[in-house]
Amino acid sequence: MKKITTAFLMILIFFSCNYFKVEEKEIIASEIIAIVNTEKLFRADLKDFLPNNISKEDSTVLVKGYINDWAINQLLLKKAEANSSLEDVEEINMLVKDYKESLLINNYKERLIKQRLDTIINEYEIDAFYVKNKDNFRLNEDLVKIKYLHFDNNIINKKEFRNLFKSDQIEDLEELEKQQLSFKYYQFNDSTWTQLDKVLLKLPFSKDNLLKKTKFIEKQDTLGLYLMSIRDVLVRNNTAPLSHIKPTIKQMILHKRKIELIREIEKILVKDATKNNNFKEY
Repeated sequence: MKKITTAFLMILIFFSCNYFKVEEKEIIASEIIAIVNTEKLFRADLKDFLPNNISKEDSTVLVKGYINDWAINQLLLKKAEANSSLEDVEEINMLVKDYKESLLINNYKERLIKQRLDTIINEYEIDAFYVKNKDNFRLNEDLVKIKYLHFDNNIINKKEFRNLFKSDQIEDLEELEKQQLSFKYYQFNDSTWTQLDKVLLKLPFSKDNLLKKTKFIEKQDTLGLYLMSIRDVLVRNNTAPLSHIKPTIKQMILHKRKIELIREIEKILVKDATKNNNFKEY
């Protein structure tokens, strides 16, 4: 009786396993949406491809395009493999290996840099770097320290605005700033350098006018009245002012620190590997 029961259980297990295998194959088959030779494209492969909140019609168009592109790539790949020499395949494998190694190494270096790089740069360091490399910092554009104002022709208090603009008193400048909603364009801070090309887009003055120091220039056209004052000028190829290139200097200092940090890490790696007999040079 026990032998019959055992035999029956084994038969039951056998058919159960076969049933689940058949069921699993049917499920997998239902998930296949395209086949090229022996390569299969599954429904799950589209999961990250389709955007959210897309209509059924648009979804169908995108899926058809994706399947077509996938099929073309598979067919081209098969042809490429069949028509590539052993040397070609070995060269490609080497390129893939080198690329993979570069990605891993660079990723590791970036993590080390994030962990260890000192990103605090004080003003003294910026000044010292600027003085040491001053001859290398040449302007590739014209700069001006400018104050300007543009408002409509129909503004009543033109004379008041003109007088406030021409004044050197801080109080008058502050009074102008209070009226800024009445202006189309304005810039009242003439202590910072501004790119001349940006100014030319807003003011109807010639480049020659803007490249001369002048206390006050006024111009009127159908769009309104323009007031301008040029405090200082720096033309192309002059030494760039520190205030203008400070962000660039900060990036250069950080880049220099990165290189020094990586070199130091590489030295430590070689030293430790040599000490532990993991690196031997013959």
